[in-house]
Amino acid sequence: MSEFGGMLEKEVLDLKTRVWIKGINFSDCKDIIFEQDDITIFVGPNNAGKSAALKDISNLSRNIKIEGKVAKKITIDKEGNEEDFITDLKQISRTVMSNNPLPTYSGFGFSVYESTAKSNWNNAIKNGLSDLSPVFTYLLNTEARLSTANPAPNIALTRDSLSHPIHFLQVNDEIEKQFSSYFRQSFNLDLIVHRNAGNQVPLHIGEKPIPDSGEDRVSINYLKKLEALPLLHEQGDGMRSFVGVLLNSFISSHSVLLVDEPEAFLHPPQARLLGKMLAKDLPRGKQLFLATHSGDFLRGLLDANSQKLKIIRIQRNGDINNVSLLNQEDIDALWNDPLLRYSNVLEGLFHSKVIITESDADCRFYSAILDTITDGNSEISNDILFIHCGGKHRMPSVIKALRKLNVPVYVITDFDVLNDLNPFKYIIDELGGDWSEVDSDWNLVKREIESKKPELSSEDVKKEIYNILERITDINFPKQSGQEIQKILKKSSAWSYAKLVGKSFVPSGDATRAIERIFKNLRRWRFFVVEVGELESLARSIGNHGPKWVNEVLQKDLKNDPELEIARKFVRQIIS
Repeated sequence: MSEFGGMLEKEVLDLKTRVWIKGINFSDCKDIIFEQDDITIFVGPNNAGKSAALKDISNLSRNIKIEGKVAKKITIDKEGNEEDFITDLKQISRTVMSNNPLPTYSGFGFSVYESTAKSNWNNAIKNGLSDLSPVFTYLLNTEARLSTANPAPNIALTRDSLSHPIHFLQVNDEIEKQFSSYFRQSFNLDLIVHRNAGNQVPLHIGEKPIPDSGEDRVSINYLKKLEALPLLHEQGDGMRSFVGVLLNSFISSHSVLLVDEPEAFLHPPQARLLGKMLAKDLPRGKQLFLATHSGDFLRGLLDANSQKLKIIRIQRNGDINNVSLLNQEDIDALWNDPLLRYSNVLEGLFHSKVIITESDADCRFYSAILDTITDGNSEISNDILFIHCGGKHRMPSVIKALRKLNVPVYVITDFDVLNDLNPFKYIIDELGGDWSEVDSDWNLVKREIESKKPELSSEDVKKEIYNILERITDINFPKQSGQEIQKILKKSSAWSYAKLVGKSFVPSGDATRAIERIFKNLRRWRFFVVEVGELESLARSIGNHGPKWVNEVLQKDLKNDPELEIARKFVRQIIS
């Protein structure tokens, strides 16, 4: 049993034949293989080709001999024989007899003559599905999923084939109950089928009526209570889209479903819940291809801990759409890291460039400077994401996860990143740099910095701290005094002081030439060090640190303040 009230224990239709996408050859000539129950998620920046990939797959399923733009070629596979296929076709369609010797099967989005159906089925792997494409595949765009919530035509349930997803709720109380539980989790309302509404079968929402003693669902009093509730198809797009995605994913007869932006119209918690439901409760033998712009929806898919997920990032490069695959092993490693799981790192999959910093204060400041130097050009700034790692040591794992999906990654750190081999070397390694090119220079710079005498001796430190403590008269230790002591301690360590002033602390001569070579290589690897020391060194006139420093500096004229020219130049260098 799942946390959503119980999985659909078996297929709604006992179909013996299936079709699935076995492989896709993308425009960058990369081939990716798929299983028949995979859930594949296309991610990437705007206009990268995610939606186009879904349309290509839909078109190519009909005729595999043509070429698409993003998905150039596909191969398909199938399960079952011709006899099983005709039996299945009768289950999901209405048999229409005319002057022809064989029947025509008319169903949801298709109408096919029996001899044509058999020919298409037998040649599907070689030629594509042709007229059978709408039998097995469905491109669920915005309009399609909203219209699914519209009332279904009423049918003779014991004689007619179930041709609409709502029919399955109508004929099976347990399925209706299951979907009502899904709907309640997202909207805190029940979803109820009206079985006695005449020539249509609408869905109502609200608190499900309870028949009075001696009544049942066909009693007039019960029907009046039900009809007093709002109709689903008259509600907002969020409710209708949510139901449309789940109904088509779980109980339609299609074995390949292509869904563009399933999170559309949903609030973030609802998008995450929808993702989790799809990944956790999708019936066996269903293959999903999803194109999403939502980190919340993606987190929901990952929350389910499904072993069927594939994440494919698409990045446009001129006329070529480059794809990168995150397989199950990579997904498990990513989602088991608390930093990645509980941060906005995944949002990087939807941007053309990610800049990793040490703290949230860094993100806020550099992002504000970016807006300033681009004059608020959202086309540039919105496509660049700043994320932080809560320090330097988590940077390598974040870089590794993002670069695995071919996300262009840039790094900004304070000067003291040069203090330790770990994480300095590992950041370079994960960025694709060559440590051997900086190894000797780094050792020289580190040795020279550490050989310099600190600004204050131990005796000086004790004296200055004692003077601060002597001035304190308050019962509670003053925060200002604590900050003064911290500044003194920084002056007692060579690296602490180097962090305050940056490159100027490096001795002249060989060490200076070495640090310049290091910085030149780092820039080539998209690794940018604050050469004047640390974030706060970019506006020394402000005395605070971290969030307080950022709050104050953002009050300045970021575009024209002379003191911030170093910061503006620094960010221009990164995005150029």
